[in-house]
Amino acid sequence: MSLPTSISGFTVVPVSYSSSSTHYIYVRSHAGSKKAAQNDLPEGRTLFMVNVPPDSTDRELAQLFKRCGTVEKVIFDLDTVEPHHEDSDSDEEMEDTPDPTTAEPGADEQPRKRRKVAKDDTPKVVPLPFKSLRTLRLSGRSAHLVFLDRSSLERALSSATKPRPWPSIPEEPVGLAHYTALYDSLRPPLDAVREHADSSILVYEHELQKTKQKSKYRKGEAIVDEDGFTLVTRGGAYGQTLGGGVGVASKRFQRSGETSKRSRGNKKEEKEKTNFYAFQKAEKQRSELMNLKKRWEEDKAKVEALKASRKFRPY
Repeated sequence: MSLPTSISGFTVVPVSYSSSSTHYIYVRSHAGSKKAAQNDLPEGRTLFMVNVPPDSTDRELAQLFKRCGTVEKVIFDLDTVEPHHEDSDSDEEMEDTPDPTTAEPGADEQPRKRRKVAKDDTPKVVPLPFKSLRTLRLSGRSAHLVFLDRSSLERALSSATKPRPWPSIPEEPVGLAHYTALYDSLRPPLDAVREHADSSILVYEHELQKTKQKSKYRKGEAIVDEDGFTLVTRGGAYGQTLGGGVGVASKRFQRSGETSKRSRGNKKEEKEKTNFYAFQKAEKQRSELMNLKKRWEEDKAKVEALKASRKFRPY
């Protein structure tokens, strides 16, 4: 049973992926609305296609209809077309153009001073290796194909007797090869990841240093908000951050009430002096003598206990 050449005003274009699989695309001439003039989709040269393969690209569609004529561009239904604002552009050009009558006299006579262009020392982020892959869309989508002349559109709308072979592009894999390439691109080598991470850290540190230099607050100056309250912050050598603020108590002082021993303002603890007065020396000698007598009595008791534990052994 053969398929009809046209269905509801659409021309059937069979496309063969292989000897056993055939895909059908339905095409017709594009008819735009009369109210909105669309310069991107001109009537008489635009081919409207339905049931476009989900993995098709503009290059493949252009090669598919290459035998009909030269293809100017391909626009998918999800692509956003930026409108052309010719009037606004012309107005901006008129505003930017200086008026020669309002120019100051003698302006051309003054030599222009060359400005010194500062070297940009901003580090750049090394991008990760990326492989361009085709975009997978939903099935049953539509697209617009614009030819250079009207005759090409007429040849494209002519009914095809045999299925057209789908063009294959080796640079853009399809099927399982597409997902294999996508898997490899999402897992770059570790050397590339390390280089990307190091460059990102350098850029972050550079931006952080620039923000510190542009800060209007200095170290030791209090930050006062709009309501007149002083911002209390922590950090720095003296309890003050780089961006300003007042000092606050340390965490150790909040827990125990003791100050740090390493702080500069703390004085060394005064130690009690010994053997300075005569009564201190006498008390020390007396305590040493009492301890000596006590140890002598303990040793004497141990000797008597050893003597009592001895037994007569003639042999």
